[in-house]
Amino acid sequence: MAYKSLLTVMTDTSQSDPALAQMAALASAQDAHIEALCLGVDRSQTGYYYAGANALILQETLTRANAEAEEILTHAKTYLGKTDTRWSAESGVAQISDIGRHVAHRARFSDLVILPQPYGEDRGAEAEPIVEAAMFEGHAPVLITPQNSAPFARPGTILIGWNESVEAMRAIRCALPFLIAADLVRIVVIDPPRHGPDRSDPGGLLSQMLARHGVKCEIDVLSKTMSRVSDILNRHAADTEADMIVMGAYGHSRFREAILGGATRNMLEQASVPVFLAH
Repeated sequence: MAYKSLLTVMTDTSQSDPALAQMAALASAQDAHIEALCLGVDRSQTGYYYAGANALILQETLTRANAEAEEILTHAKTYLGKTDTRWSAESGVAQISDIGRHVAHRARFSDLVILPQPYGEDRGAEAEPIVEAAMFEGHAPVLITPQNSAPFARPGTILIGWNESVEAMRAIRCALPFLIAADLVRIVVIDPPRHGPDRSDPGGLLSQMLARHGVKCEIDVLSKTMSRVSDILNRHAADTEADMIVMGAYGHSRFREAILGGATRNMLEQASVPVFLAH
């Protein structure tokens, strides 16, 4: 099993290099094809301008977005042209309210979408909708690459955040090429339920399923010593020198996570290693 079609969506040259580096490493290892969608984003809200100004402002914003798209495309071609991979890159312009449609269409035909961390300093407002569009409308798994993460061709140690949810199982199935290739997969169970069919062997059935694929597994049962699950996973990833975290995305609604926070949003804000997500 391997990922053969890798997609990234670029809207900012200052944030794109970690994703490009990770794509190049994977493409070389798995003989995959890289696709870079370079978008200039029109962030205008034309309905709010005074009468008579709409056409002029719309033309200006479109001109600026086209210039940004060409700059991003040049950056992608320069970067990928130095790699020993098969790649393609194309540019386009999208309004911020409609960017999800463009991303979803391309993600639908990709095995894996690799994107920069959507939260943090100097991140554009379009970064979060791009991640969500790839997962929810494109139905593709997403690998988030933090700014300072080192690219890997094959992860040595992988952490799975396992809570028996549908989202977590979907992420695990999508991540099987990584899991099979890894030296060790640690199934992390945080505060397992005291009552239920798996209370005496939390993570046991998942470990059995993965072992039948040839995955070497260990189960780590952790207490919830910190208020946020993401903090526990990040700390355990650092303690075990993990190369990647696999977890289900948005077990709660995206609106609730945007307002109140949640494991997915917190993880995307704080992760120091690549995070593999699926919904």
